Amino acid sequence: MIIIDRASGEVTWRLGPDTVAQQHCPSELPDGSLLLFDNGTFRAGESVTYSRVIEVDRRTRAITWEYRHSPPENFFTPFMGSAQRLPNGNTLVTESAFGRIFEVTRDGQEVCWEYVVPYFSAYRNEAAARLFPDATNAIFRAYRYTPAEVPWLP
Repeated sequence: MIIIDRASGEVTWRLGPDTVAQQHCPSELPDGSLLLFDNGTFRAGESVTYSRVIEVDRRTRAITWEYRHSPPENFFTPFMGSAQRLPNGNTLVTESAFGRIFEVTRDGQEVCWEYVVPYFSAYRNEAAARLFPDATNAIFRAYRYTPAEVPWLP
């Protein structure tokens, strides 16, 4: 994961494979730290693949918060995935490859609720269908919005 200065094109910050493995959907939190979905594919030094959501202090590059399942391999999506910090401090997580959306508490210890997409379909793109021949309920990303953020709803 990198941050690039738009004006100069220079890489100004980097988080390498010693911390993340195939990460997605980084977002900057109000305190400047970064929240991201870490897929876990080809994780350095690990024999079991697992996904996690982490919050990283930009200054120190230290992981300051983490959600991972116990046992870790029960939460894994090899591609895509997202995380959104909610106003109440909880985190909305999208386990994309398996069509699962869930919310975890601020301490990362409890799943408040979950939804698994019940609709399955084959990929229409020929190349994707060769890679993933079975029907899937995969979703790209999910966000939670307040009613005020969706003004066209009654």
